[in-house]
Amino acid sequence: MYINDKQLAERFAVSRQSVWRWVKADPKFPRPYSLSPGCTRWKLSEIEIWEDCRSHAVAA
Repeated sequence: MYINDKQLAERFAVSRQSVWRWVKADPKFPRPYSLSPGCTRWKLSEIEIWEDCRSHAVAA
């Protein structure tokens, strides 16, 4: 399943601009896939793995 930048921003309660800043600034943040011109999506499974890694890092 793929999600767009708006859905990703809603998931983390941030702006769409923040999502794109993460893409540029955080090398561990999942990279988006360009499915066609003007259609960029993230794999939900990769986002969930990233979330899990972050939650383990915070808990440690």
